[in-house]
Amino acid sequence: MEFLQTAFEPQWREPPLGYDAVAAWESANGGSLPEPYRTLVAEISNGYSLGPAEDGGLQPLGWLPGDWPDLGPRQPGAPFPLTEAWLWEDDETVDPADDDPRTDAAYNHGSVVLGSEDGQSFWLLVTTGPRRGEVWMVADVGAIPVPADTAWGFLQWVQRWHAGNGWWD
Repeated sequence: MEFLQTAFEPQWREPPLGYDAVAAWESANGGSLPEPYRTLVAEISNGYSLGPAEDGGLQPLGWLPGDWPDLGPRQPGAPFPLTEAWLWEDDETVDPADDDPRTDAAYNHGSVVLGSEDGQSFWLLVTTGPRRGEVWMVADVGAIPVPADTAWGFLQWVQRWHAGNGWWD
């Protein structure tokens, strides 16, 4: 937690929610948040305007970036549908002209939205299932753990941003 205290400068932090508010959110959404994200939101900051996500920073818990697609209701406590990367733009079983419930679920089930990148790409923190605690990116072409070979947890994702390393280097 010491690193997270220093990574998020106080003047740019949103006020923390406190544990009661976090527990209420978890109860309302049917799950628990992975650590250390849970403690960050409860004790340090519920959002941060300077990053780590490049477009608008770290979203407050439950908030969505302005360009989030309208694919139905968010269900953070529902099972996250993926266990490996899925590029649906290359998947012949996906009809691009039709809404596919599998792609909608990749956006809306089993995660919280951390922020956005380059407009239509979004950072997710997986809250359920075997990939719980990992950071994934979902976009109009598919969803992948980041990095694909060994997905980062929330702390690693923040460390990468804080060090100034590019996401894809």
